[in-house]
Amino acid sequence: MGDLRDVCNDSFARFKADRLAGLPEKNGKRRPVKPATVNRALEVAVTILNRAARVWRSGGRPWLSTPPLIEMLDEEATRKKPRPITWAEQNLLLPGLPAHLERMCLFTINTGARDENVCGLRWAWERTVPDVGRSVFVVPAAEFKGKRDHVLILNDVAWRIVESQPGKHAEFVFVYRRERRVNLAKAPTMPYRRIQTMNNTAFQRRRAELGLKGVRIHDLRHTYATRLKAAGIHKEDRDLLLGHASGDMSELYGDAEIARLVDLANQVNQTRDRATLRRVVNG
Repeated sequence: MGDLRDVCNDSFARFKADRLAGLPEKNGKRRPVKPATVNRALEVAVTILNRAARVWRSGGRPWLSTPPLIEMLDEEATRKKPRPITWAEQNLLLPGLPAHLERMCLFTINTGARDENVCGLRWAWERTVPDVGRSVFVVPAAEFKGKRDHVLILNDVAWRIVESQPGKHAEFVFVYRRERRVNLAKAPTMPYRRIQTMNNTAFQRRRAELGLKGVRIHDLRHTYATRLKAAGIHKEDRDLLLGHASGDMSELYGDAEIARLVDLANQVNQTRDRATLRRVVNG
């Protein structure tokens, strides 16, 4: 075991290279990780080295006289730029998806919710707002990236999709089951279950067919943000709708504020394809 005093920036060179290249899997392929993932691991090492210099002591003396400087990887250099989709691309991409996935993607485009929050959306998070004539979903801090409660506002499109979902699953809003192709009168071979991610084979296949390989599920959230901006929605309101940190956002919104935000969220669909909407909601 080496001496802690010998640890320096060069000590992590091999670790950085191996992680960026990806560790071998059982199939022989490598799955590289992003610089941000490597940096999270390096931050653990930095924390240990800082404690060794400032907290931990032996005989009254710190383990290290000074912590070494550990260089982080450049996350911006490899970060993919947002790729919001156009209305034309939406009208090609969504109808080619399985019905359950199409609904989920359309919901994302109209709420800006992240993949994990759409797939994990729970009925227990639903809060009825009588004066507005619909519900909102309060995503708890433990499930939200910003580590605070977020009120997910549903515009008309998102609300109609939610209205089509009750009765399928007691816990999750968006679920899937494999339907029978024969013996249709019998019970389904599988119960409804939660969908782990929208970035599945069906989505990847469809975007490849259309030459949209650069479009990620997260870009559907960027699409919502882009349309809010194009609709002239002020940044403060865009931040509220998207759940970005902006001052004190820990309090839940009153009915009047929710009604105002619903009106703003509806502005992204002033040019929506009504035929596509009807098919998705009824399908």
